[in-house]
Amino acid sequence: MSTEKKRSFVLDKQNKCDRRLLSRSSGQPPYYPRGSQRHARSAPREHRESKCSYVCSRRGIVLICAVLTNALVLICVVAAHMSQLGMSAMGMGGTSFIDAIIPFEGVELQQVRELDMQYGQMRAPGVYGGVAFSLTFGALSLLFIVSSSKPPHMLPRKLLIGQFAFQIIGAVAYVVAVGLYLHFVVSVNSTEVCVRRERLYARNGYTWMNCSVNGGDAAVALFGIITAILYAVGTFLTGKTIQDVNRYLKERERFEAEHREQPRGPLKTPLDPDNYV
Repeated sequence: MSTEKKRSFVLDKQNKCDRRLLSRSSGQPPYYPRGSQRHARSAPREHRESKCSYVCSRRGIVLICAVLTNALVLICVVAAHMSQLGMSAMGMGGTSFIDAIIPFEGVELQQVRELDMQYGQMRAPGVYGGVAFSLTFGALSLLFIVSSSKPPHMLPRKLLIGQFAFQIIGAVAYVVAVGLYLHFVVSVNSTEVCVRRERLYARNGYTWMNCSVNGGDAAVALFGIITAILYAVGTFLTGKTIQDVNRYLKERERFEAEHREQPRGPLKTPLDPDNYV
């Protein structure tokens, strides 16, 4: 073999080695978020992941349950009010089958209507407040669920902090709201209107129309406390997620700094957010 052929052979081999080394050192970045350069290595896994997999995380499931319990609170508030309207809820007046089963007549019927109307007006603030309260927290919870359709480390930091603060407020607000609601119901039931109304109904056999806290109001308190517990659990999970995301971001910065200092050194295993978040 001539000297020129040997030289060309050596040069070709050296060029191939240089290209291989260059591709190895710069072909894939040391850190990559989901859905970027990592896509080439883990395409099957990324293909299986969807928005539902992030929404249905532990934080998401707790918020979904909170939305459901908010809806139950709303339903129970309305049901408790309707069940205490008495004969006024039956559409009294005129000649119908309902009139045939109503035991009140004349002056007594007029008294029942007036007392039912007064009692309903006294309970109205609690109904309107309970409906607005549960609707507000249910809608905000649903908004946070929809906005959490990405991995935690890709979500805006303000969103996670806002979700953390919202759930703290929700847990405290629901405990306070349940206490105020029960206090309001007991105050209304202790009025002279309620006592006269109870006696009038009891005289005709309707003992269930009394001035005690009924089952609907108790259900409002029960689901309200459950909602407060869910928000407290969600606060703990969101706080843990924020800590994990902060730790992951610090590790990523350290990893990138080390890679910049040794650009042609041996590659380390890239950071996986699943190990941190």
